[in-house]
Amino acid sequence: MRFRFVLSETWTSIKRNGSMILSVMLVTFISFLFIGASGLMQAQITKAKGDWYDKVEVVVWLCPDGTSQSANCATGKAPTTDEIIDIQNTIKDELHSDVSKITYVSKDQFYKDTFVKQYPGGVYQGRTLTADDMQASLRLKLTNPEKYQQVSEVLSGKKGVEEVQDQRQIFDPVFAVLNRGTVVTVVLAAVMVLVAIMLTGTTIRMSAASRKNETEIMRLVGASNWIIQLPFILEGVIASLLGSILSCVALGGIVEVFVTGWLAKTVTWMPFVNLTTVLMVSPALIGGAVLLSIVASLISLRRYLKA
Repeated sequence: MRFRFVLSETWTSIKRNGSMILSVMLVTFISFLFIGASGLMQAQITKAKGDWYDKVEVVVWLCPDGTSQSANCATGKAPTTDEIIDIQNTIKDELHSDVSKITYVSKDQFYKDTFVKQYPGGVYQGRTLTADDMQASLRLKLTNPEKYQQVSEVLSGKKGVEEVQDQRQIFDPVFAVLNRGTVVTVVLAAVMVLVAIMLTGTTIRMSAASRKNETEIMRLVGASNWIIQLPFILEGVIASLLGSILSCVALGGIVEVFVTGWLAKTVTWMPFVNLTTVLMVSPALIGGAVLLSIVASLISLRRYLKA
């Protein structure tokens, strides 16, 4: 009986405040669309980092034949086989816990597998280069990509080593842009959430004020504060629930059309978030919207429904 009464009162309140309920729903939709977008962007950064950082290596460029700006290459000659073996032994002895794999890339191998693919025909800045113009390198796979500095400190001063390069530096500008985008969406989301809370509270307060006589009668006949408050709380919860569900549907549509259907097919070298990611984020968005609505409603009702 009580449950039926609560639902009846909730439905009556929704019909009376239809336009305000719609406003709450739309503001919740926009707010949690921004929150979801920032969450997906952060998931995209995490996904890209996990994929790229797992593939990137530390490249130890060995001295080339000819002039070099590195003091380690003052002789003007590439390291001998024994010197290369000595560098590898140093890595195994001093960095055995940080380096999981060492791969030697010769001049010819680098020229065929990398340089010619990037510069067809070997033409670079108007010159046609050959394998003799390249330099050999050691590619190091780290157990933890964050420990580049330890590797650099051990090898930078080693004879025969021109430069130690961390390939992660290539991706840092990309991640910096994505992180700034995340900050912007989070700020916008925070503003919209504040608006949603204020609008929800105002709507519930107006609904409670318009039915103050009815709530007083309910209190006189022995209804508890919880029974009196519940229809108003459900009113806000329903509006927020619908708005948050709409935001999840919109996020799914955006990801499916623009990310999976277009961007992922155009930029094939980068992993992207997908509909599964949206489904993982959705429960948090819906739960957050409902919780904010309940909190805003309870705060607003304190003024009008005191015992």
